[in-house]
Amino acid sequence: QVQLVESGGGLVQAGGSLRLSCAASGRTFSSYAMGWFRQAPGKEREFVAAISWSGGSTYYADSVKGRFRISRDNAKNTLYLQMDNSKFEDTANYFCKIGDSWGQGTQVTDAS
Repeated sequence: QVQLVESGGGLVQAGGSLRLSCAASGRTFSSYAMGWFRQAPGKEREFVAAISWSGGSTYYADSVKGRFRISRDNAKNTLYLQMDNSKFEDTANYFCKIGDSWGQGTQVTDAS
């Protein structure tokens, strides 16, 4: 069983930046790919980005490509999502995922 705790959400102006973190415990973090998803009010949860166990491969939804960057620090059991050039449509609850386990989410809200 793995526990995931997201943090770093908050208000962000259009064009601004935030860095989300996801701290993992209870599992061999470094052996697994991980991902970020988001869910806006009234919408389905959608894929945002994923990263391989080593960090050598990354994947992005077209809507965030070139603006967001996923990374991980296996020594700290932590996953990150750097959000740059934020847009209104990035407003959502952001979740990290490993295997079948989800965190509780961290809210990102456009402050424009």
